[in-house]
Amino acid sequence: MNKKIISIVSPVYNEEENLLKLYEELIRVANQLTKYEYEIILVDDGSKDKSFQIMKELCSKDKNVRAITFTRNFGHEASTTAGLNYCNGDAVIIIDADLQDPPELIPEMLKLWEQGYEIVYAKRKSREGETFLKKFTSKLFYRVFNGFADTKIPEDTGDFRLIDRRVVSDFNNFKEKNRIVRGLISWGGYKQTCIEFNRKKRNAGETKYNYIKLMRLAIDSITSFSTAPLTLIAVIGMFISGFSIALGSVFILFKLFTNIPINGWTSLIVTILFLNGFQIFLIGVVGQYIARISCEVKERPLYLVKEILNNKTDRG
Repeated sequence: MNKKIISIVSPVYNEEENLLKLYEELIRVANQLTKYEYEIILVDDGSKDKSFQIMKELCSKDKNVRAITFTRNFGHEASTTAGLNYCNGDAVIIIDADLQDPPELIPEMLKLWEQGYEIVYAKRKSREGETFLKKFTSKLFYRVFNGFADTKIPEDTGDFRLIDRRVVSDFNNFKEKNRIVRGLISWGGYKQTCIEFNRKKRNAGETKYNYIKLMRLAIDSITSFSTAPLTLIAVIGMFISGFSIALGSVFILFKLFTNIPINGWTSLIVTILFLNGFQIFLIGVVGQYIARISCEVKERPLYLVKEILNNKTDRG
C-alpha cells in the first residue's frame, strides 16, 4: 500500500542565514512521520543572496527536496502559490523560512487532518521579538478586514497551516492576480480548526515585510474580498450632499428672514480644502479597484519560473 505524501512548502526570499537550519528542523520532524512520504518544496522568490545556491546544494544531497526559482521577485503570495501549484502532497503544510513558525507543530496538524479537518491553521497566542506597533497594526488589520470583507480570515493567523489536497486543487483553479493566499483558502469554506502557539522571533536576518508592504497587503486584502469601501463612498457622498443642502437652506432662510450677517471666510476655505482632500481620497479608493481590474484583464502570469530542481509534479 502506497504511503500518503506530505508536502512542506516554504517561500524563500533572501534567507541564506536560515535555510540550513530550516532544512534541519523540517527533516527532524519529517523523520518522525514514518507512515508518510514527504517532500520539501522551497520557492526562491528572486533572492539576491546565496539562498538559491544553498537550495541547489540541498537538492543535490536530498531528492526529497525540490527547489523552484523565479526570474525576479514576484512577492510572497506568488511564491506560496507556486509551491501549491507544484506540490504532490495529500496534505500540504505552508511554513515561512524564518523559523518563526515551529515545525514541531506539523505532527499535531496531521493528527487533526487524520480526524477529517481539511484546513488546520496556526493561531498566534504571542509574538516574540516584535514591536508594540507591529502587534497593534496586525491586530487592527484582521479586525478591519473582517469588518469589511464577506470572507472572514481567522484573527491572529498567518499562512502557517495544513491544507488538504482537495483544498489545494480548488486553490489552483483560482485565476486572480492580486491574491491573498490565506483569504482564498478561507473563502472556500471547508472543515477547519486551529492550533494555538507562541510565535518565536526570527532565527536570523530581518523581516522582509516593512510597513509599506504591510499597507499594500492590507489594501489588497480588503479590495480583493470586499466591495464595502465602494458602498461606504456612496453613503458618505449622500450624507455630505444632504448636509450641504440642509446647511445651504439654513443660510438662505437666515438671509431672507433675519438681519444676522453670514460671515466666515476662514471656515469656508477650511471646509473646501477638507472636502477636496476627502474627494481625492475617495477617488483613490475607486482607483484601487480600477487598478485591480486593469491587472486582471491583462492576464499576465502570476510568476515566471527560471529553474526547477528535482521536479516531479504529477498532480494538479
